[in-house]
Amino acid sequence: MWITPEEVLLANALWVSERANPFFILQRRKGHGKGGGITGLLVGTLDVVLDSSARVAPYRILHQTGDSQIFWSIACGSSRKEITEHWEWLEANLLQTLSIFDNEDDITTFVKGKIQGIMAEENKCRKAQEDEDSGKFREAELKMRKLFGMPEEEKLVNYYSCSYWKGRVPRQGWLYLTVNHLCFYSFLLGKEVTLVVQWTDVTQLEKNATLVFPESVRVSTRDTQHFFSMFLNINDTFKLMEQLANIAMRQLLDNEGFAADRSLPKPCKTLKNVSALKRDLDARAKNERYRALFRLTQDERLDGHTDCTLWTPFAKMHVVGQMFVSNNYICFASREEDLCQLIIPLREVSIVEKADSSSVLPSPLSISTKNKMTFLFANLKDRDFLVQRISDFLQRTPDRLWSEGDQLPLSGQSETPSPTTPTFPSTPPPVGGAGEPPQQRHYNPDLPTAKQGLLRIYHKEAPDEDMGPKATKEKMKEEAWNIHFFEYGRGVCMYRTSKTRELVLSGIPESLRGELWLLFSGALNEMATHPGYYAELVEQAMGRCTLATEEIERDLHRSMPEHHAFQNEMGIAALRRVLTAYAYRNPNIGYCQAMNIVTSVLLLYCTEEEAFWLLVALCERMLPDYYNTRVVGALVDQGVFEELTRECLPLLYEHMQELGVISTISLSWFLTLFLSVMPFHSAVLLVDCFFYEGIKVIFQVSLAVLHANMEQLMACHDEGEAMTILGRYLDNVVNKQTVSPPIPHLHALLTSGDEPPPEIDVFELIKASYEKFGSLRADVIEQMRFKQRLKVIQSLEDTAKRSVVRAIMTESAFSIEELEELYVLFKAKHIMSCYWGASSTAAERHDPSLPYLEQYRIDLGQFGQLFAALGPWGCGIHTATLASRLFRLLDQNKDGLINFKEFVTGLSGMYHGDMTEKLKLLYKLHLPPALCPEEAESALEATQFFTDEDTLQGEEVKESGDFGNGDSEDKKEEKVKDYKYYLRMWAKEKEPKKETIKDLPRINQEQFIELCKTLYNMFSEDSLEQELYHAIATVASLLLRIGEVGKKFTNNGTNKKVLEAQPQAQPTQAPQLHPPVAGPEESDSNGEGSSRQALICKALAEAQLETAVPPAAPSSGNGGSDEEGKDDTSVSSYSVVSAGELQCEDIADDTVLIGCDGGGNGAGDRRRGSAPDADWSITFEQVLASMLTEPALVDYFEKKQDIQGKMAACKTQRAVERQVSSSSDHELAQLST
Repeated sequence: MWITPEEVLLANALWVSERANPFFILQRRKGHGKGGGITGLLVGTLDVVLDSSARVAPYRILHQTGDSQIFWSIACGSSRKEITEHWEWLEANLLQTLSIFDNEDDITTFVKGKIQGIMAEENKCRKAQEDEDSGKFREAELKMRKLFGMPEEEKLVNYYSCSYWKGRVPRQGWLYLTVNHLCFYSFLLGKEVTLVVQWTDVTQLEKNATLVFPESVRVSTRDTQHFFSMFLNINDTFKLMEQLANIAMRQLLDNEGFAADRSLPKPCKTLKNVSALKRDLDARAKNERYRALFRLTQDERLDGHTDCTLWTPFAKMHVVGQMFVSNNYICFASREEDLCQLIIPLREVSIVEKADSSSVLPSPLSISTKNKMTFLFANLKDRDFLVQRISDFLQRTPDRLWSEGDQLPLSGQSETPSPTTPTFPSTPPPVGGAGEPPQQRHYNPDLPTAKQGLLRIYHKEAPDEDMGPKATKEKMKEEAWNIHFFEYGRGVCMYRTSKTRELVLSGIPESLRGELWLLFSGALNEMATHPGYYAELVEQAMGRCTLATEEIERDLHRSMPEHHAFQNEMGIAALRRVLTAYAYRNPNIGYCQAMNIVTSVLLLYCTEEEAFWLLVALCERMLPDYYNTRVVGALVDQGVFEELTRECLPLLYEHMQELGVISTISLSWFLTLFLSVMPFHSAVLLVDCFFYEGIKVIFQVSLAVLHANMEQLMACHDEGEAMTILGRYLDNVVNKQTVSPPIPHLHALLTSGDEPPPEIDVFELIKASYEKFGSLRADVIEQMRFKQRLKVIQSLEDTAKRSVVRAIMTESAFSIEELEELYVLFKAKHIMSCYWGASSTAAERHDPSLPYLEQYRIDLGQFGQLFAALGPWGCGIHTATLASRLFRLLDQNKDGLINFKEFVTGLSGMYHGDMTEKLKLLYKLHLPPALCPEEAESALEATQFFTDEDTLQGEEVKESGDFGNGDSEDKKEEKVKDYKYYLRMWAKEKEPKKETIKDLPRINQEQFIELCKTLYNMFSEDSLEQELYHAIATVASLLLRIGEVGKKFTNNGTNKKVLEAQPQAQPTQAPQLHPPVAGPEESDSNGEGSSRQALICKALAEAQLETAVPPAAPSSGNGGSDEEGKDDTSVSSYSVVSAGELQCEDIADDTVLIGCDGGGNGAGDRRRGSAPDADWSITFEQVLASMLTEPALVDYFEKKQDIQGKMAACKTQRAVERQVSSSSDHELAQLST
């Protein structure tokens, strides 16, 4: 490649000159290529350790003028071929021009300008992202692709110098972190170590420090562990590893590849050794932390943050913290946790102004909102720039962000960088079938809807009762909150302090519960920015019938059936609408059991629309991945809970692990937030805390429950006993302050024993959880979640693999181990399409609702690669053609994709079938649909001629015979009688039919020639090639004779049937369809057979010559694509001779010669009489019988093939780890032998 000219002072240090002229020198790096000795080893080691570009580009071209001592490097190359092309271009285009110049400085200036001009022309095609990257980083990316054989689509994120521990010996080298791989390369004194690990294979990622591995990173896969140490900044490296592994897990979970964020602002200056992708990932990490801290929507992006102070009128003091500015919000968080937090939506901002600075209040900024609140920030470093940014965002903030006329923002069809971000597509997803009539309106204001919380409606209907002290306590709570609203503000701009937390832990009054849930969860912001969205969504979603709606209908009456609100149609209808609307909004989740229980509780305190947005906040932000098809989020948090139990209650953890209780209890606790296992009025207090604090409250309370029952649990002897103890405890957690009438808890009725256990006050339980386990931090939980997510998703993938293998092991002759290996290779090809592109996106091929067996599918290109690597029938340059035919045969639904079962079916037939099965498969590969339309054109004609014509004529005769016979009443009676007949016929059709060899259609002459060609190419790589070639020539000659004899009988029989069925047919059609048949006395079968034998021998000879041509050579006379070239040669290589090349006595009158001009461009240039004989055909039985006469062919097809070696070679193709010597070609040759 041409490089920007740079000065080189010592031209011959560590380099060897190979070619030179007056202006240029071509050099090779010492130690590269032949020879080199100890000097070469040292130079190679230095290149790796010092990250020299010479390791990846060991050739270069220097420019020098006669008297100058300064050289200029103008080109480098990774191979001799590449650098030679540059050298020849310089000699051809510049040498003569340079000889005209008199001044040496002018020569140098001209050369530098010319090289820079060439580079500028090449760089025009580069993407904007690549232009952002520094030259040093682009060089490292090029080196990565060269060392590890990665394609252009694989992007480097960052690279680090470190040591890889191989055994107890560290190998110093470079760690390359790409979007989809972890790669390491080291070259020390002739020992080369190359490591490539896919992120999707990583099962554990840990940063630890031991005596053996000081401060190292451990990367674990299913098979092995890798240790890396001696990083300059191990924390940054590990964070990036975590991010990339998380993206890979998301890829396995949702089948969504990584999409770079093109909307990132460009840096003011090019950052050294920092790629655009690294900046993108850093921005994503900051965005996630920002959104989690302030409970903001997934599309919110942090623009920047700065240190400042905030005046707090309730405390009469300035609080130190940070201001965060994003596209829709201004937020503040105090440096001291829980001291003060503030969220100001830009839609609420009315005035932003700079106040006068003073020594007491430097650089103040005042922000006023529409509800007359004013916030005063100070100590801002760059106030003018901050005001400008806020003004820019305010100008982009419309009064209404969404209206009923806009398209619905639906989740789960992501085209944005974040895989979990809901998107705003131009059209809603087509849930119904094509051509579906417009949906009727199912939602209008006149329907009985829950305009307020169902509990309020229920209380209005219930008679007023004086609850005494409880009612007084409730009034006191309401008054405390009203005072809080007066001091700290009400609504989304409320100051959130430790006082707010105290009020939440004391219990939110029922009249304010819905309002505060919306506020603390962030659902209030989404609802405010999408007015009318829910009503429009319900209108579109209701009335549709999907798998989700069926499950919803099944669970509607199981949702809090003990509560009066859900014992009537209003509550049930509201629940149906909310769940159906969400399933339509987010088809990736749809509906999951436990969503109905949580939603029913939300509806008790909120309107339908508010409950819907709270459900959105729960499923998409607060409980991520909890309610997808595999409840991954709940399983992850179950693992986190087990780890917390081990840390906080180690003795109990060991005993519980023996009983296997933790994994059983925690899932129901987390999925329903204790609502299904605890009395309603107690569990709803935990929901209060959850919406304010997040998931940490659920962990705290779970640990507190185990701690309170530790003694009894330690005495348990089995799982059932432990479950009973915990169940009874939770059933008796009571809320003595509730003003609502008690709701019977069904679980309590089932588990109550003879003696009622003591009641536990829920407020005491919450208080104990904060006292004992309140030190839990949200960031620590997120770190533990990442660790568990790797384990859970990889465990689910292993479960899926075992399920698939069990499903098809009875239908395949492969062993379980072989099927598992094949599944891994098949899935790897599918996943590769996620990040290296394909004809259709991987997400389109992946449907989580399908059985595991059909979830992963591959296209023709990927199947061709697997077939070439694993198939036992290697056909040289025609392997791709055979693979495409097998793909079309296996692709039964014609969608251009095949699943794992279809893939194994094809391989199993080739590896484990007997000779008949293998030949049957080979035979089918030369019939439609395996043959492409171009190849199968004449085959279709022949098939129609031999099979369809009789049927058509018979149907015509039958129809003409039926016409006019009998009356309409007879026909009605006949139809009535036929219903049972049709039912029997349909039942028979559903029964699996086993295909016999008699069911296979006949093969015509062109298809037979293709079959012979395939067989010859299969044998060309065999050790008994000559013997097999002779055997196939003999069989082909025999089959040609059989076909000629059969043609005469077939033609005679067909002519008679046609004449009988159609006496008035046009006489001109018969000669065209049926060539004249010579009588037996006019045809010498021996002569004809010998001519056919000569024909096939010549065709095989041509095929042999053709296989000797290298694949890169273009097909003669064919200017089309490669596939067209294969199709043309497949006919022309067996298209044989003209009449002048055969003896006249060898040619019978009815012989049709086939042939094709080698220099022709296709069918239009073929000579007259070169079309294949459409009357000639043979059956599969004849092919099988002929093959059985040749022992060599029988031995070849009966020989057992081993797939293990091919699978091992396929696995190591990506160079998982190899250690070879690269010091010289001689040493490489010795190693290979």
